[in-house]
Amino acid sequence: MAVTIAPEDPASAVAQALLRAYFSDRAISFVGGVYTPKPADPATLRAPEGAFLVAWSDGEPVGCGALRRLSPERFEVKHLYVAPAGRGMGTGASLLTALEARAVELGATEVVLDTNSALTAANRLYTTRGYASVPAYNDNPNATTWFRKPLA
Repeated sequence: MAVTIAPEDPASAVAQALLRAYFSDRAISFVGGVYTPKPADPATLRAPEGAFLVAWSDGEPVGCGALRRLSPERFEVKHLYVAPAGRGMGTGASLLTALEARAVELGATEVVLDTNSALTAANRLYTTRGYASVPAYNDNPNATTWFRKPLA
């Protein structure tokens, strides 16, 4: 199954369904207290302040990811999620690559993100894709690890 990545309005029904699945999945797998959903304001996920991308396979949405601007040249990767139907096909890596490319188009020289150490596959994805561990850059109560990647 080939995966394609396409922009989507973050307030659309497709985007909102994926985000609900993301938050539900995070709550189930969360380690370190009670998970508190922190959805990004959809307005911050639209150009030129951000982006929202959906991964599609056989006409079905199988993942999503977003960007939001933190400063003129720094963007944050948000809500990277791959549904069970999209796992094991490189969907997460494809979404991350597309988000990084979009960040560059919007003027980024670096991207950052936070995650929870319980998300083993996500942490492995980030470290194998050139993300380095950094001190906390925010006060997200759900995060236990923070990453940064310079963009060429």
